[in-house]
Amino acid sequence: MASHILMVEDDLTFSTMLSTWLQKKGFVVECASSVEGAVKLLLRGTKTPNLILSDLRLPDHDGLYLLQWMQQTKLFVPFIVMTHYADVQNAVEAMKLGAADYISKPVQPDLLLQKINDALKAAPHKTQQADNNAEKQTANGNKTADASPAKGKCAKGIEGHSPVACQLYKLAKLVAPTPMSVLIIGASGTGKEYVAHRIHEQSNRSNGPFVAIDCGALTKELAASELFGHVKGAFTGAITDKVGAFEQASGGTLFLDEVGNLGYDVQVQLLRALQERRIRSVGSAEERVIDIRLVCATNENLPEAIEHGTFREDLYHRINEFTLHMPLLRDRGGDVLEFARYFLQQANVELKRNIIDFTSDAQMALLQYAWPGNLREMRNVVTRAALMAEGESYISVVHLNLPIVKHSELKSATSYAIKPSTNEELARIREALQITNGNKSRAAQLLGIDRKTLYNKLKQYGEEL
Repeated sequence: MASHILMVEDDLTFSTMLSTWLQKKGFVVECASSVEGAVKLLLRGTKTPNLILSDLRLPDHDGLYLLQWMQQTKLFVPFIVMTHYADVQNAVEAMKLGAADYISKPVQPDLLLQKINDALKAAPHKTQQADNNAEKQTANGNKTADASPAKGKCAKGIEGHSPVACQLYKLAKLVAPTPMSVLIIGASGTGKEYVAHRIHEQSNRSNGPFVAIDCGALTKELAASELFGHVKGAFTGAITDKVGAFEQASGGTLFLDEVGNLGYDVQVQLLRALQERRIRSVGSAEERVIDIRLVCATNENLPEAIEHGTFREDLYHRINEFTLHMPLLRDRGGDVLEFARYFLQQANVELKRNIIDFTSDAQMALLQYAWPGNLREMRNVVTRAALMAEGESYISVVHLNLPIVKHSELKSATSYAIKPSTNEELARIREALQITNGNKSRAAQLLGIDRKTLYNKLKQYGEEL
């Protein structure tokens, strides 16, 4: 049986010539001139092609976008990228995303034929799997196979290409191989844990465990137990021995998120553990050596917390040997659309949708919105929009249903985020509350902090809750 090739190429003349030549070589060729056209053909429920041959530069998206979409929808078909813009970076990116091969234009027919035959020969099981998926899609009303996105990461393999993002990951890669403690500073929802995980993956401890603790969720009574463990009978409810996070992370990385929420007593214990490289479980007289790399994160202004006596200065310097500042989503330019499309791909899988992209108006709305909740807010917005866009191929402005941001509020969203070394925090908190008519959750978003932190600050300043 002749192999079926789907060619995605917007140059009609080139497409006609190449498809004619491939047909003479015994292939069945079907053509599309855009990613949208290719997706429609792939979703129609008939036989899945044995191979896809796609240009890199297309009118609506690029070939890599189509490749990403196929990966998300579990469509395993050998994929060869063609382009005039052949370079190492694009080749590496294509191969990372699962492309079988890469060829530059002008295409050498004999070389292309060899690459096609090699790709078909190397992945017969994938081709069969693709056919099986197509049959399942037909039987289930074009529903895609179930898949769950990776947990704990905002965007696996998607870090953005904006200048601020490139600088951030350049610094993270620089510090990763060292033993230095890292403090990641950024507003809620900016992806601090993802960066911490990237540091771990690029360190010489990558084969060890990565243990994440949300200090904001620890009660004052149980914080020491969660970090250092406890022995049976140490306190009421301690019915068995417990291994703490420090021992769980032995040989790897311990990530303490929202470290500024730790109580003062626990800060003392943490400082001693880091200085002595030893810990003592609650209720135990025995000390044990620890071997961890520490990465912390906070959305609080720790220098001001030091001034107010709620955070130890010596601990601050211990955990802050190297600092990384997380950029706000609204400051990341084109990364906004990159993340939005990633979350759309996730939503397609989770909600059994086949949405191709956002309309041009929706894209403009995504870029213009202030995103006070950063990536966490975007994920929720895109997922909700995908749910509302049932039966649609594109998400519109109506589906997004973004809040109307008044000019004054947009200005405040830019200027009121809490940053280190400011003496006007209380004034900005009051103005944020005024702008949001006392809505503390919205005010916290404008300030770039979580609701609990806002309450703590209001209490600290003696403001009425």
